[in-house]
Amino acid sequence: MPELPEVEHVVRGLRRAVLGQRILAVDVNLPRLLAGVSSATFKRKLRGARIDAINRRGKYILVELDSLDVLLVHLRMTGKFLCVGSEQALPPYPHIVFYLDDERRLVFADMRQFGRMRLLAMKKFPSLPQIEALAPEPFTDEFSFDYFWQTLSKSRRSLKQLLLDQTRILGLGNIYASEALFLARISPLKAADRLSKARAIKLHQAIRDILQEAIDAGSTLRIDLTDGAGSYFGTTERFWRVYERAGEPCVNCGTKIKRVVQGGRSTYYCPRCQRR
Repeated sequence: MPELPEVEHVVRGLRRAVLGQRILAVDVNLPRLLAGVSSATFKRKLRGARIDAINRRGKYILVELDSLDVLLVHLRMTGKFLCVGSEQALPPYPHIVFYLDDERRLVFADMRQFGRMRLLAMKKFPSLPQIEALAPEPFTDEFSFDYFWQTLSKSRRSLKQLLLDQTRILGLGNIYASEALFLARISPLKAADRLSKARAIKLHQAIRDILQEAIDAGSTLRIDLTDGAGSYFGTTERFWRVYERAGEPCVNCGTKIKRVVQGGRSTYYCPRCQRR
């Protein structure tokens, strides 16, 4: 599943590809991808709308329209956007097709069919339960150390499990949670409320550093929604330090990376560098 940096890459790719375009018509080939709106209403409300802004909240993509509606998109596991010309064949799984006024088509394809789209008035967006529940964005002032410290102090869960909770710490999935803990040299098994303040400061900074590193890496390549690769950036393994490296030597000390299962998810760490 894409994590916050990959969703940010998609947002930036969409801005380059379709910002300012008007939607002439929409085909809905898999209605169950739509949440809270019928296919007929979805198509009617989008017809003629101009794409004025494309932003992100957590892992949600926000396509803001001049109609004062917002198209809320969650990619889930395999959702992707592709732009194709009028003479090009549609890609596999063309579940939602947006016809643009420059004769291109923006296609939402989703092999696993877990992605979701919701169209609603922009003024109603902040009060959606799934949006209200999200923790502060990691690069904003709201994600201060004081907020982070209080969040840790209130939880007896392991650090790894807490970091995956989007209502407490936003933007980290399985990959970047493991990577941030490695950067901070903290065991993923340690209870959140037992972390010292000095080490919490390191972890708070590591979260921002690992997310920024991933965003910067994707930005250097610039996702092209016309190249067939589609949605999220797929070469982050070039800077993975522990993720999916079980049995390989630690980049710091040479100790073999260990894999454990926490809450049904794989966790990777160095037992020497990442002490409890």
